[in-house]
Amino acid sequence: MAEFRMPSLGADMDAGTISEWLVKPGDTVSRGDVIAVVDTDKAAVEVESFDSGVVDELLVGPGERVPVGTVLATISTAAEQASEYPPPTPTGPPAPQQPAPPESPPPSPEPAAPPRRPPEPPPAARTVPVASPLVRKRAAEAGIDLASVHGTGPGGVVTREDVERLVSPRATGRVRASPYARRIAGELGVDLSRVTGTGSGGAIRALDVHAVTERAGTVEAARAEEGGGTAPREATGEERGETRQEGLRRATADLMARSKREVPHYYLSTTIDLSRAMTWLRERNREVPVEERLVPAALLLKASALAVRRVPQLNGFWCGDHFEPAPAVHLGVAISLRGGGLMAPALRDADGLDVPELMKRLRDLVARVRAGRTRSSEMTDSTITVTNLGDQGVETVFGVIYPPQVALVGFGRVVERPWAVGGLLGVRPVVTATLSADHRATDGYTGARFLGTLDRLLQAPEVL
Repeated sequence: MAEFRMPSLGADMDAGTISEWLVKPGDTVSRGDVIAVVDTDKAAVEVESFDSGVVDELLVGPGERVPVGTVLATISTAAEQASEYPPPTPTGPPAPQQPAPPESPPPSPEPAAPPRRPPEPPPAARTVPVASPLVRKRAAEAGIDLASVHGTGPGGVVTREDVERLVSPRATGRVRASPYARRIAGELGVDLSRVTGTGSGGAIRALDVHAVTERAGTVEAARAEEGGGTAPREATGEERGETRQEGLRRATADLMARSKREVPHYYLSTTIDLSRAMTWLRERNREVPVEERLVPAALLLKASALAVRRVPQLNGFWCGDHFEPAPAVHLGVAISLRGGGLMAPALRDADGLDVPELMKRLRDLVARVRAGRTRSSEMTDSTITVTNLGDQGVETVFGVIYPPQVALVGFGRVVERPWAVGGLLGVRPVVTATLSADHRATDGYTGARFLGTLDRLLQAPEVL
């Protein structure tokens, strides 16, 4: 049984609200299918399934806010579905009857032997109704013998509802709770007898256990609450009456404050001659329809992806006390929202896309983010972030690293400047590229290699 949990959609997220379920129990889902919309302080995000199978149960309803890691739904995987119903016993044609032997004269009478008792059927001959692994597990938890249950499913199959009808908290003599809820309660020190269950028939779910600790604020405060004490709890954004923009700004402020507190930044910059890149761009755009034309940002993004692939020390995450390189280049792109604020979803495998395809995906990503249709994988997969404020007239930007990433690349406006080449002075388009990097993971030498590689790549735009 696979568990679909509330994902962490960023380093600044500790809880989310189910805005909408896009599936229902019994629906078949595949890995990567969007199955729910989760509302965070930043945006409404479409969340994808990490497993393939059949949706068994939705554990959290729309409008409920739960901590990251809470089980939202359970999914029966393909292997479990295959074992749900045992294969039918093969039946062949009945064996031909042997002809009866000819009657013979009755033998001479002999003393009658005492009658024998017919053999008793073995205990294994008892018939057990067909039930799925989940139903058998539920019956075992409740102490119910499946042989005594009348199945109402197709062909007499015992369903979960059949078992639940026979379950009574008084009859079982124990608190009804899912195995996962019992494990969470044991880890958090929560007494299940003091928890109100919201599951089927009053069963306690992990959500109910987390609700106790969330109300108390901390594990220790939850234990104090059980003993009759009280503990303050930080109000959620909804309880504070925050708008979406206010919640986004608060979440961004918390994350950036953490970044500047914990990450020892260093900063480098260089000015890059874009004359070849801009000439190539103009010539290509003359030959294609308007909807297929490229903007300079597409070249800058592709060059950044290729440069970080060649300098992988900047592509990954700082985890605890060490750097973990990422296996792929997923380029986070800072996108301004119409109502204010920024988001940085990922362009996956950006180093492997040609420039026209990257431009197409960038347009789609910007449109969906501003329409509030971001995917969960796009919010969690970024391995390095790029911000471009050139369209706002800014010439130089030094960004703040988005933890746990270890680098952020910034681009300003493309401007014309006097530029000397081969002893001759002329006017050329140039851009200022900057790097903000984590000094725990790299040093200035590595950062300089990255910016030098970026410059060389942009001098050959035709091979990007």
